Amino acid sequence: MSEVEVEQRDGVQVITINRPEARNALNGAVARGIAAAIDELEDSSDLRVAVLTGAGGTFCAGMDLKAFLTGDVPLVEGRGLGGLTEAPPRKPLIAAVEGYAVAGGFELLLACDLVVASETAMFGVPEVKRGLVAAAGAALLLPQRIPQAIALEMLMTGASIDAARAAQLGLVNRLTPEGGALAGALELAAQVAANGPLAVAVSKQIARSAPDWTLEEGWRRQTELMMPVFTSEDAQEGATAFAEKRPPVWKGR
Repeated sequence: MSEVEVEQRDGVQVITINRPEARNALNGAVARGIAAAIDELEDSSDLRVAVLTGAGGTFCAGMDLKAFLTGDVPLVEGRGLGGLTEAPPRKPLIAAVEGYAVAGGFELLLACDLVVASETAMFGVPEVKRGLVAAAGAALLLPQRIPQAIALEMLMTGASIDAARAAQLGLVNRLTPEGGALAGALELAAQVAANGPLAVAVSKQIARSAPDWTLEEGWRRQTELMMPVFTSEDAQEGATAFAEKRPPVWKGR
């Protein structure tokens, strides 16, 4: 069995880390498998959104330290940890979390745009407990996703939070009963996939980039990015479908 399983479901790509015996810890094969899946997502006109999850009731327990000691590093050059953290896809990516999303697994989650988690899920960055820094995205990105003081508490104590607290902080979009995270993520993915793919991708690009722009620059850059969407075939189709009271047929152009 592959260490990363990939399937398609009605325009949604499902990427599953498949190392349940190791709590889906990241090794080189997993990193390369996720990177290859992201390439497929970006290259396929049939795929609108992806869901990242883990097999066997755990999202991901971070880097496989046993593999690391043998020189098997879960990095892909230019893409970061797990083949994802430094180069998320242009298309939307949703995390479906059961069990633990900790250390590098939590940083995979931060590379995702939306998070659906079971009520029993746990989240944390325990690197400081090992004298390390959460350098695959958590120290950089967590303060942008939750209040800075809470992010600093997690980063400096290494303590975990449960799913209810993560949802309260806005880190988790939707909670499900235990075992229901993937189904919940697929439901959310279907809602995203029903919309114009160009509009969705550019909306994500603007929202993700905005913290790096000044206000003046933001208005200018937003206009540059959105104008091709406003003049696209999809924009015409969206207006026509609304007028004709029918579902739109998107072409992605």
